[in-house]
Amino acid sequence: MFRDKKLVIALCSSIAAYKIPQLVRIFVQWGAKVKIIMTPSAKDFVAPLTLSTLSKEVVWSDFYTEKNKSWNNYVELGVWADAMIIAPVTANTLAKISYGQCDNIVLAVYLSARCPVFFAPAMDLDMYRHPSTKENISRLIKRGNILIPAEKGELASGLFGEGRMAEPNHIVTIIKNYFSQRSILKGKKILITAGPTHEALDPVRFVGNSSSGKMGFALAKATSQMGAEVTLISGPTAESIGYHPINQIKVVSALEMLEKVLQHFDTSHIVIMSAAVADYRPENVSNQKIKKETDVLNLRLVKNPDILKILGEKKSQQYLVGFALETNDEYQNARKKFLEKNLDLIILNSLRDTGAGFNKDTNKVTLIDAKNTILPLTLKSKEELSFEILHYICGAIR
Repeated sequence: MFRDKKLVIALCSSIAAYKIPQLVRIFVQWGAKVKIIMTPSAKDFVAPLTLSTLSKEVVWSDFYTEKNKSWNNYVELGVWADAMIIAPVTANTLAKISYGQCDNIVLAVYLSARCPVFFAPAMDLDMYRHPSTKENISRLIKRGNILIPAEKGELASGLFGEGRMAEPNHIVTIIKNYFSQRSILKGKKILITAGPTHEALDPVRFVGNSSSGKMGFALAKATSQMGAEVTLISGPTAESIGYHPINQIKVVSALEMLEKVLQHFDTSHIVIMSAAVADYRPENVSNQKIKKETDVLNLRLVKNPDILKILGEKKSQQYLVGFALETNDEYQNARKKFLEKNLDLIILNSLRDTGAGFNKDTNKVTLIDAKNTILPLTLKSKEELSFEILHYICGAIR
């Protein structure tokens, strides 16, 4: 799995740095090419000579190497890597990379990296629990960086709890699983829709819904991590794709979404329609802002095209997935939608489930397929849920 993989390991100033020589040794033994950078103060915890001997590469801790009178090209290093692993990452460095600061070579390579970035925190119990640390971790995850969670155990302060950097074998396993996942959907073209649509009433108002796009974006990122070529057609949303190599197409209305979906449908292998498309749009759109001149404003709405039904009628070899957000008679309504739209899989959301629905980072869904198999999935983050859904789809298309 690691043969000829190019890895950059970045060390920060933490006692947990003593674990890194073992991590380097494992990667090198498994065939990886490892280059190491470190913050200047990290040299107080592990000697560059040790790391250089194990990696068989020069270790950089600054932008300029005095001995060779040479400039260390951090941009080239960021482009070279297949993955960057910041371990251990201290609370200080965590805050700096979260806010895009750049005052040492570790931060410069991070900002230049075009590859997945893994980060393994190491700090004392209360520092790890602090809201600012949690916010910084959350911010990095939302950008597409991959957390290697701290583990519980005895800490340097003598306290016992979360904050220990993950053990080298655990770090290797997480990264191995990541690279393994990237081959599952290799060669597949996946089309995903996400977010709401906004149907214009006038230049400043619209008819829409509360969809955040979080589930669709999580699915797109997970699909990309599993090696697929992903096209994401998204309505108006604050979500972003981060570093993921995803072809994102932004639309506003249902008609625009239909147009873009049809342009990519025929060449797609799997189509996941997670967008919350508005069912209706105003029949007439004012070209000027409607003034508040009456107590009652009557709107005449017309039905939007049913994109999912159009795709169900059009599909040939595509595996078509739809979502159903229900508030009552959930299974009956989802099954009816499954049959009417000619789907291969429907993913049922119930607003009666705590932690599920719009604008939440978690979700709880039930999968229903053509054999009427009903598979409830437990409440978890939308990122974790995305991988479960995709593994189910992979099993179905084999």
